[in-house]
Amino acid sequence: MPQTIDELKSIVISYDPKAKIADIHRAYTFAADAHKNQKRASGEPYIIHPLAAAITLAEMRLPDTLIIAALLHDVPEDTAKTIEEIEQEFGSEVSHLVAGITKLGKIKYRGVERYIENLRKMFLAMAEDVRVVIIKFADRLHNLETLDSIPPKKQYRIALESLEIFAPIANRLGMGEMKGRLEDAAFKYVLPKEYEWTKNLAQTVIRRSDSYLERAIVILQKDLQQAGLNIADVHGRTKHLYSLYKKLIKNERNIAHIYDIIALRVIVDTIADCYAVLGIIHGRWTPLKGRIKDYISQPKPNGYRSLHTTVFCEEGEIVEFQIRTKEMHENAEFGIAAHWSYDERKTTKNTKKDIAPVDWVNQLIDLQQDISDKKQYLKALDEVKIDIFKDRIFVFTPKGDVIDLPEDSTPVDLAYAIHTDIGNTCIAAKVNDANSPLDRPLKSGDMVEIIIDKNRKGPNPDWISSAKTRHAKSKIRQFARSKISNWIKGVIPNPFTKK
Repeated sequence: MPQTIDELKSIVISYDPKAKIADIHRAYTFAADAHKNQKRASGEPYIIHPLAAAITLAEMRLPDTLIIAALLHDVPEDTAKTIEEIEQEFGSEVSHLVAGITKLGKIKYRGVERYIENLRKMFLAMAEDVRVVIIKFADRLHNLETLDSIPPKKQYRIALESLEIFAPIANRLGMGEMKGRLEDAAFKYVLPKEYEWTKNLAQTVIRRSDSYLERAIVILQKDLQQAGLNIADVHGRTKHLYSLYKKLIKNERNIAHIYDIIALRVIVDTIADCYAVLGIIHGRWTPLKGRIKDYISQPKPNGYRSLHTTVFCEEGEIVEFQIRTKEMHENAEFGIAAHWSYDERKTTKNTKKDIAPVDWVNQLIDLQQDISDKKQYLKALDEVKIDIFKDRIFVFTPKGDVIDLPEDSTPVDLAYAIHTDIGNTCIAAKVNDANSPLDRPLKSGDMVEIIIDKNRKGPNPDWISSAKTRHAKSKIRQFARSKISNWIKGVIPNPFTKK
């Protein structure tokens, strides 16, 4: 059924009784009037699109300012109404957000140059105010969910960009639920046969799992009650389809090797309660070796925190449990957006100034400035995707520093991530106190010591093949170019002469 303004207002009131509901209704009326002669490709009134985006943000418990901006987000670009009129009616903060979305503009596919320009706008918008991108996610999600009305080629392009750019950015911002929804909505258009196969496989597992999971929840709740623990919620969650598909590919399409298609989440009040619940679960059921993950003491690079354990549950079935506090759960679902989500326990709400731009956003901006040639930038984009969008690992230095790296990074990448001089003078590495080759991929949680020789003149050119990050590769190339330049100038002997 079509969503309504009354539905939007009801959701907002449920989490923020003091919200400016009259302003939300006024913004809806303003947008509906501005878009009154416009239809979507489906033939439906255009207003259903900004309304759907606003409802998505309301479901994330975001403040009324973002809800109002979402309702108005297409007005300046698609209608005769202006940013100035929006500022007069709704204030400077709303107009600032709408202007940011307007700058992003509609995604148009007119060759490489336009594609690069779209990416540049996205990154600049993130650096200026990440709330603009959060609204853009809601906009993109509804567009993906209503792709059936546009030509297949355009469906594919929009869906592919969502998988390659939008969803990974949501992941890097810690917005797990948004990432999953974007991926699943895009998945069926990019890989339709694989989507149907994965969906059917998941549905089979879910149907088989329902009964014993219900029994497991009842048993666990009884154990926790007897232990005197205050449990906010215990519920099941089903793995998003695209995430499941990627895991199936990694495991040679063998679903028997995937234990978290359905997981049980336990939400508690305190960190101490998280560990108490873990002890009770292990007292009741036998854990699988190597499947206990403590992301509370060692959070993921995107800020995700939770305890995970996989156990032999009722009838010998294998089940994953995820244990976290209410705050951890909100952060896991909404990521950086949780910084603005309404919380009746707080006296103030965060503004964009409370959150500094994240380092990797600045890296993207730097890349734009470093590479002016658009074709060159397109070639570099794959390296950017590895550096910024790939799954992340975190490793430790002997001093206890935590370094965030792309998956499959090597000690060479770590050395350059610490400092260019460390990379240039690196001669060996110790991983978990054992000597390790410089080209061996690191794993999350590794303790890595980089051994240097201050007399070393620079990196080995062969490292270019073992380095995974754009940063490390560029520093190795940079040193090689400077060496050749100095040889040409006669500053150093021929570097290619064999000794």
